[in-house]
Parts: sequence; C-alpha cells; structure tokens
Amino acid sequence: MKELFKQLLKIEERINYLLQIKDYSNWGNLDGFKKNCDELKQSVYDLSEEQLATEIRRLNESVSFLEERAEENLTPMERVRIVRSIQRFSLKDILENVYEDYTELGGQDDANVDPAMICAKATITRRLKNKPSTSAVMVIGQETGHGEEFRNGGSCRPQGNEKALRYMQVAETEGIPIHFYIFTPGSFPIEEGSGAAQQIARNIYAMTRLRVPMVSLISEGGSGGAEAIGLSDYRLMTSHGYYSVISPEGAAAIEGKIREGAKVPKELIEVCADRLRLTAQHNLELGTIDRIIDEPPLGARRDDFAFFAKIRAEMLRATDKVVLATKSFSALRSYEIRRRKHQPASEELQLAVPWDLNREEEKRLLAVRSAKYLRMGRRGYTGNAEADVGVYNLAKVKTEKVYYTLRYDIMKNHKRQVRKVLTDVSGEGSVMLRRITEPINAFMDFWGKKKQERPQRLLTYSGAGQEGMQPQRRIDPLELTDTYTSPLANEDRTVSCPNAEKYRCKDLWVPDLYGEFAGVCETCGHHFPLEHQWYLNNIFDPGSIRHFNNEIAAGNPLNYTGFSERLTRAKEATGRAAGNMTFHAKINGIQIIVSMLYSNFRNGTVGSAEGEKFAQACALAKRKKRPFLAYVHTTGGIRIQEGTLGVTQMPKCTMAVREYVDAGGLYLVVYDNNSYAGPVASFLGCSPYQFAIRSSRVGFAGPRVIRETTGTEIPPDYHSARNALKRGHIQGIWDRREFRRNLHKALLTMGSPSLYYR
Repeated sequence: MKELFKQLLKIEERINYLLQIKDYSNWGNLDGFKKNCDELKQSVYDLSEEQLATEIRRLNESVSFLEERAEENLTPMERVRIVRSIQRFSLKDILENVYEDYTELGGQDDANVDPAMICAKATITRRLKNKPSTSAVMVIGQETGHGEEFRNGGSCRPQGNEKALRYMQVAETEGIPIHFYIFTPGSFPIEEGSGAAQQIARNIYAMTRLRVPMVSLISEGGSGGAEAIGLSDYRLMTSHGYYSVISPEGAAAIEGKIREGAKVPKELIEVCADRLRLTAQHNLELGTIDRIIDEPPLGARRDDFAFFAKIRAEMLRATDKVVLATKSFSALRSYEIRRRKHQPASEELQLAVPWDLNREEEKRLLAVRSAKYLRMGRRGYTGNAEADVGVYNLAKVKTEKVYYTLRYDIMKNHKRQVRKVLTDVSGEGSVMLRRITEPINAFMDFWGKKKQERPQRLLTYSGAGQEGMQPQRRIDPLELTDTYTSPLANEDRTVSCPNAEKYRCKDLWVPDLYGEFAGVCETCGHHFPLEHQWYLNNIFDPGSIRHFNNEIAAGNPLNYTGFSERLTRAKEATGRAAGNMTFHAKINGIQIIVSMLYSNFRNGTVGSAEGEKFAQACALAKRKKRPFLAYVHTTGGIRIQEGTLGVTQMPKCTMAVREYVDAGGLYLVVYDNNSYAGPVASFLGCSPYQFAIRSSRVGFAGPRVIRETTGTEIPPDYHSARNALKRGHIQGIWDRREFRRNLHKALLTMGSPSLYYR
C-alpha cells in the first residue's frame, strides 16, 4: 500500500507539471484527473490494494497519453514554461551528477557574492584508451534553484557577472577549459557599482580573447544576461530550452503597447513566443548554436540521471572538438567525432585529446573563435559589404593591408626606433657637452658677457611691419562648423527649460535656441535634443563625410509578422537602408572612421545589418590605422524582431572592437539622448574611452523595465550622464557646443602612439 501511495503522489506531480505547462487550463480534462487523484488520496485506506492499484493504473495510462500528446504539439511558450518549472534541473544538479567533485568559489549559498552566479572548480573523469584520466575544468553558470529565495531566479547582479569574469581569468591562468551553463531570464537591471550593462560588456570583451577552450550549454538564455557568459567556442542547447532576445511577455508588452501595470493578454504572449523563434531547433537553423542535446519527453528534471550522463558525454565531446580545431594533427580524430555524431550521446569517444594548449594552438583557437562570431547574423540582412564585392574591391583591400602595414607598422615603426636611438644619443651628448662648456660659461658669467635671451613673441600679426595694420584674430578651426541650422529654429515661439524652476532659466526664443545656442540653455546648460543631421554637418570638417556600405540593408529574417512593412516605412522616411550610418570623416584634418546609430530608423535599434556595418567599419579602421568613433545619437537596444540573430550582434561587434583595439586602434564612444540595453552592454560599453553629451541618459534598462523587474521606484536622474560619470561608467561629460573641440583633443591625447597621424 505504501508503494502504491508513492506512485499516486508521483502521478499527482506529473499532473501538476502538465497543468503548469498548459498554463493551468483544463486541457485534456487535467482538472478532472487532478480531482480523481485528490479523491484517491483521501480514500486510499477505504479501498483494497487491488482496487487502488487498478485506479492508479487507469489514471497513469490517462496521464501518460496526455504527456505523449503534449510532447507532440509543444508550442514555443510551453517550452518556456518547461524551462521555468521548479522541477527543471539546475546547475547544482549538473555539478552533483556530471562532475566527479567540485569546490564552489566565491562563497556558498546565501553567503555567496551574488548567489545567482555560481563558479566552481570541478574535476571530470574521461576515458582515454580505456584508462581513466581526471581533468580539471572551471564551471560557471547561473543557478535558479536550491535556495530559490536568494537566487533571484538566475538574474545576476553586476557583482555576479564580475565574479564570473574573475574566475574566467583564473581558468586562463591555469590553462584549463571553461564549461558555461546558462540558466537566466536576463540580468538584474541595476546601475550601481560596476553597472549591469558595463559589467556584461567587460565580460564579453574579455571572453573574445580568453586563451582556453570554452563550451556553453543553454537551458534558458535571456538576452544580455545569457551573453555575459555566452561567448564560447561551442554552444550547446537543450532541446526543450529557449534562447531569446527578450522574454515573450516583454515582447508582447512592446508589440501590444501595453500600459504600465496593465495585464498582457495571454494570446499575445503566445503569438510573440512563436514569432521570436526562440526554440532550440530555430536557433540551430539560424546558426546561433552549434548542437542540440535531446531531452526526454516534456523536458529533463532534477532526478533524470540518464540525461545527466548525456550532458557529461556532450560536454566532453564538445571540449574535444574545440581543442582538436587547434591541433596540427587532428584530421583522423576530428573525422571520428563526425563519424560517430549520431551514436548514443551517453557513450564517450575515448579519444586521446589533451586539453592543454601551447602558444601556437592558442593563436589558432582565437582565430577560429573570431571567424565564428564575425560570421554570425549574416543571413539577417540583404546586400553585401563593399570590401567583399567584386575582384577590384577584394584586390583593393589586400593592397591596402600591404600598403598601410608597410607605411605605418614597418616604416613608421622603424623611423620611431631610429628617432628613439638618436634621442638617447643626443641626451648623452648634451650631458657631455654641458660638462665641457661649464668652465667656459662660468668664465663668461664672471665677465658679464652672457647674452640676454630675446623676449618671446606672444601675438602673431598679419602684415607685421606695415604702418596702420592691426593684429588680426585667427579663426578657431575647432569651433563648430556652423554649416547647418536645425529646422526646429524656424518656429517663432519660446520654450521653457526643464530646469527653469531650479536654476531660474529664462524662456528661450526658439530661433536662438536651435540656431546660435546649438540647442543648449545658456543658463543651466540643459541640452535639448537635436536631429542627427545637425551632428553630421556641424561636427566634422565640411565636405569630409564619405559614406560606405550603404547597400547593407536591414531585413526580416524571422518573417516577423508586420515587420517588413515597418522596415519599408523606416527606409522611405530616412532614405537609408539601416539604422547604422558608417562613413569616413575628418576633424581638423585628422581622418577618422565613424559609426552612427541614429533615432530616425527604428529608434537606433541594432539588428544584423547594423552589426555587420559596425564590424566592417572596425575592420576598415584597423586596416587603415585610423581612429574609430561610435557616436550614439540614440539606441533603443537590440531589435527584438530579429530574435537571437540580433542578440548575437553583441558578441560579434565586441569581437570586431577587440581585434581593432588589440591592433593599436583608438576606439571612442560618445552617447547622446537615450542609450540603453544590448549595445551599451557589449560593443559600446567595452570601450576604455566613453563620453556622454550633457543631458543624455545611459543605462541597461529603462525605468519601466526596472520597476517591473525589481519592484523598486528609481529616481528621475537614475540614468543621467552625471550619475553614469559618478559610477565610473563613462569618462567624461561633453557640452554639445564643445563636441568638435573635445573630440579633437581626444584624438590627440588618447590611444596608442602608433596611430597613423602621430
């Protein structure tokens, strides 16, 4: 009887699981079966053992039938609910069942530095030629269970991602592989401390060049939180997991324009989950993951030990595959992995693959990783980069590489070395000459015959020596070029400054405000928004702007309903094909490469086209040895209508930035208006030189998202440039009227001495 009662409790657990997956609807008479289960529990001692066994068998058959039907017709949103179930396996379960032993680092449980992120030094035993071999690995991932009350649902605070970065670097120092496990709906959106966006950006930037094999497994991958530990050499995903740019609920709130506090319709959530293409199969087709690990029907749970054996074999196989890609002699072993690709996943290959890499293998590892991420998302846009089209352009690129390498890396470096030697010799010679001339100078001083130095001329005159000529004021080449006046200046009216009550600002006459004052209140310095054309015409040297890669156009790779029409309207309104403008420009004669995200095109959101244009601009700046400016007129984050193709622009563009910076480039970022989410949490936030125009707002998530996620009310100036400066997220605040001057100063004082104009 006791055993039968256990079976009944197990059936009840399965019914509750189905209810959760079906969002507590009476699908398949689940409510009736739950009622039957409750009645059997109450009458368990009123029935004979044979009667109870019969009832349990009948109930078990009915529930099993429903489980089979549910698995056959799982919707994307039901897969999301499977991942969110409390019965779902978590990282602690993997540590206990996949690895032989582990030591949690950075504290344990609620005494941990952000318990939502776990870092552990683990050992895993594999068989090499039928002999056991124990290898050390670093395991890093989010934990959603085992003390849920302090895990925050796997949403890491900045200090959790900072801890992950610290132990990534420990693994690199020790030369051991890293296994990442992603169980997060997204990062916790706070700006205090190292900041949510800035810390994710630091993680991604560091991961681009970690010199150890990295393998990741995605169960629940939510946007930037997943990318904080997601850039790896091989990406696995569980068959019932999801990987998405945003949660279905968040997408539904945006698409349905739901007011804050209002309930989002269930039907719209289901529709958005389907449109986002967030399942494992969708992500495999899009190329954002490398392999799917099959789970048992309706997903693996905490006691599914056969699935843990499968994870173990897959992680070993993936690590071997990454390492073999770096080896000089690997053809036969790589073939063996491919040949046995469809064997039972729980069987280990027993290949002799040592996981430690020498320097040459590390270089190959980084090269393969770079190529992998720079290729990502190329199916998400139309058109081709100019450098990739035609024999002429291909030859031009190769010629430029040779020319600029010879001119700046070899000849200029040689000249610099010669100058350094001459300076050293001159310094030694000057000391010797001084010793020789000291007695003579002393003798001259004694007789008072030393010549007086001429007074330094302080003013420069034009027509000096001509009677009646007055000194002329030299025109400052670093003032705003003033070749464009905003159309906003055409209105004959006054506006009040938002800070009028605090600073007693006078009402501003619009023609003056948007004309002579460059949209800035003269009393308090508040910056009114200006269109991106103002910056194009007034910041850079007149006639110096030359656009490139205009043929790369934003697309609708997921066939997101209604999005093609919205894209068409944006293209017609702006006359451009994407929300990222890339161009050559000059600042007082200094040639630079510029990438500009601007508000008119889909609020400056970043998709595959924008990411590709950014990566191509980085490559061009690297090739020509020119400074690279990312001016963010506005960005609303990653374009949700492109799903994970949009999310992968975060590691892709960061990879391009890292290669440019490592080559000695100067990467400057200037934020304006509103700059939020994925771009700030990756390829913008990783810059060592970040500045903001006064009155701009910079952060990870907007006020509404923070309120809904954390339940706390934030102050109005939470994302202000001043607060970002206080937190150390940016390095300075610029006045719009001084943009050109400050940019020129930055070009002369920041970055590597190997830049072409130095």
